[in-house]
Amino acid sequence: MIRVDFAEAKRTMEAALLRSGFVRERAALSASLFAVASLEGVYTHGLERFPRFVEFIAKGWVDPVAEPVLVSAVGALERWDGRLGPGNLNALTAMDRACALARDSGIGCVALGNTNHWMRGGQYGLRAAENGCIGLCWTNTTPNLPAWGGLDNVLGNNPLVMAVPRADGPVLLDMALSQFSWGKMEAYAARGEELPVAGGWDEAGSLSRDARAVAGTRRAVPVGFWKGSGLSLLLDLVGAILTGGASVGGVGQRGSEHGLGQVFVAFDPALLPDEGRVAEAVEEMASRVHGSRPVSPGQRVRFPGESRLVVREENLAKGIPLREELWAEIRSLG
Repeated sequence: MIRVDFAEAKRTMEAALLRSGFVRERAALSASLFAVASLEGVYTHGLERFPRFVEFIAKGWVDPVAEPVLVSAVGALERWDGRLGPGNLNALTAMDRACALARDSGIGCVALGNTNHWMRGGQYGLRAAENGCIGLCWTNTTPNLPAWGGLDNVLGNNPLVMAVPRADGPVLLDMALSQFSWGKMEAYAARGEELPVAGGWDEAGSLSRDARAVAGTRRAVPVGFWKGSGLSLLLDLVGAILTGGASVGGVGQRGSEHGLGQVFVAFDPALLPDEGRVAEAVEEMASRVHGSRPVSPGQRVRFPGESRLVVREENLAKGIPLREELWAEIRSLG
C-alpha cells in the first residue's frame, strides 16, 4: 500500500476523463467525486472503482457527454432520463433537483431512469444535507442477490442512503442490502482476510465468512436475512414504477451493470411549523448514542457516518491509501 495526495489523485483522474471524452468542468466534478469517496474511507467506490468506470466509457456503456433530461412532472414528482450519462454526475443533478422541489413543496422526488452506477451513494445523501434537506435515495443493480429461500440471484443488493443535516456533520446511512457490498467482499478476498461476520453461502450451502468462497458462489446473504430480501424487492419494484425504466431483471439482461434506475427524495425541514426543533432532535439522538455503554471498553459508540470526518482528516494529512499497482493503472489512464 502507498499513500497518494488527494489533489494529485483528483488531477490524475481528471486527466483520464478528459482523454475519455469529458469536457473539463464535468471531468473535474466527476474526478472530485471519485477522490472524495476514497478520501472519506469509501475506497471500494472511489479510486478502486475508477479503472472500471473508464472501461465502461470505452465500451460505450457510459456516454461522457450525455446529461439527464426531464421526461415528465406531476407536482413535486419528476421523472428524468439519464441518457446513460456518467452515473455520479447524473445522481448529483437528480438530488439537487429533488432539493429544489423540496424548497418549494416541502418534499421533492426525482425518479431517474436509464442511468449508470452512482459510485458512492452516500455522496448524494450528503449533498441533500448540505442543502439543509433530509435526503433519501436508492438504486437498483444487476442481479447479485438471491431471494430468501432461493439459489438464483434474482434481486439486487440495491444500495439505500439516508441523511439528516447536523451542524457537526450529517447523520449518514449508506448501505447495500447484502451484508457486505461486492466491492467490500472483493477487497477482503484480495487481502486474504475473513469477513467479520458471515457474508454469504459457500459451495456446501453453509453461511461463510470466507470472502473468496462467497465470491465463488456469488450468493451473498441479505441484511436481516428474509427482511433484507423483501426490502430489496420492494425498492426495485417502486423504483421501476417511478422511473419507468428497467428493474433488476431488465438490467441483468444487458450483460453488464448499466441502464439503472434510481430514486432521489428530499424533505425540507425548514418548512415545518416546528423547524427550530430539528437540530434539537438530532442532537438528542446523537447524545443518546454517544452515552450508551460500548461493548469494548475505551471505544466510543458512534452514529452512522460519524467516522467519515476523522478518516477524511487523516487522509488529507497523510494521503489516500491504495494499492501501488492500482495507482500505476490510474496514472496510465491519465
